[in-house]
Amino acid sequence: MTGTGTKAAVAWLASVAPDPGAVRREWARNPQGMALLPAGRRWDVLIVPGELGHPTLDVLTRLLDRPGPVLADFGESRMGFFVPPGTASRWVGTGIRGIGAGAWIVAPRPGSTVGGVRWLIPPDGSGALTDAGLLELALHEAAAARGARGGG
Repeated sequence: MTGTGTKAAVAWLASVAPDPGAVRREWARNPQGMALLPAGRRWDVLIVPGELGHPTLDVLTRLLDRPGPVLADFGESRMGFFVPPGTASRWVGTGIRGIGAGAWIVAPRPGSTVGGVRWLIPPDGSGALTDAGLLELALHEAAAARGARGGG
């Protein structure tokens, strides 16, 4: 990610914080820092088990030039797909957890890996998110492919 891209991504992520300036200052002072950010304002996050999340991301990258932001946790056992606000409250899916209004996520500075948490697809600052309907289709395709291979 370029310096300009990182700056735009930092500004976009920090904009949801109660004190956006504090998040920007912390990440400028400590690029390996984490920020606690509220979901439900500019985005929700759907948390998918890694064994389904990786093939889902593969499907999305075949369909789109660039999916919305995707976070991976320690060991990539879970992946968080950034989707439009309100998606978490409407999502019905076994094994997928929605993080929306009233909930918070921990995020590293774009371009950084902190304690194993990293951006698989970092935000670009434009506000681009993964369409929830397209994510659902990709999840179904990935699950079906895993089932056909005997993986799930």
